[in-house]
Amino acid sequence: QLQFVESGGGSVQPGGSLRLSCAASGLTLEFYTIGWFRQAPGKEREGVSCISMSGASTNYADSVKGRFTISRDNAKKTVYLQMNSLKPEDTGVYYCAIREGYSSTCLRPNNYYYWGQGTQVTVSS
Repeated sequence: QLQFVESGGGSVQPGGSLRLSCAASGLTLEFYTIGWFRQAPGKEREGVSCISMSGASTNYADSVKGRFTISRDNAKKTVYLQMNSLKPEDTGVYYCAIREGYSSTCLRPNNYYYWGQGTQVTVSS
């Protein structure tokens, strides 16, 4: 059974760090591009970062460039999102999702077809 489990969310002060994990089961992870998305209350879901099947290519939203780093360990079937220098506007529920193929449009949610349940990130003083 295909399953994604996100973890690592929590509450942190501005300037702090969190590391999110997305653990997959029921699939061969290296066949898929993985995306991280977030949704704040009252806002649309937005793409944060995505990584190609091998991990050689990545893409980031302008708002997180230089602060967030996506990585993957296909042997462990896990994708990570290291988040540093967190800001209050980073607050939201963070989701991981899979799609086939990698392209420059991988920050768009419409081509992803399986999503995790999400993990809450709150950045507040």
